[in-house]
Amino acid sequence: MTARPPLPPFNAETAAQKARMAEDAWNSRDPQRVALAYTADSEWRNRAEFLRGREEIVAFLQRKWAREIEYRLIKEVWTHGENRIAVRFAYEWRDVSGQWYRSYGNENWEFDGEGLMRRRVASINDLPIAEADRKFHWPQGRRPDDHPSLSALGL
Repeated sequence: MTARPPLPPFNAETAAQKARMAEDAWNSRDPQRVALAYTADSEWRNRAEFLRGREEIVAFLQRKWAREIEYRLIKEVWTHGENRIAVRFAYEWRDVSGQWYRSYGNENWEFDGEGLMRRRVASINDLPIAEADRKFHWPQGRRPDDHPSLSALGL
């Protein structure tokens, strides 16, 4: 596996780059692409689900994006350390009935020396919202550079 810069130790700039790279990958909704950012034996806790390894990550993301339609995500660094980054995030999506949600959460990330994430711990809460209350309106895919951040949106 090749290195995934930026590499630890992280500073404010490289932590923000890592968070934006993760956001971009997740907004692609491509489970294979997302999984490549993690070690082969990466450990996850996502809500109450525990995963280990890329195969489980890919299967999880396939299930997730089959049910979370029109998914759009923004991540923002909360803090960083030598090989760890904590982010807060929000994403919007709708279910098959058309009900919109904004999901809020925090993730704690730990990286190996090659810049691959070896541990991800995510806590997430879902809030039903009216379609008129949505704040993430860019076309599916990467969030435009000029789109407001979570802080700028008051989230």
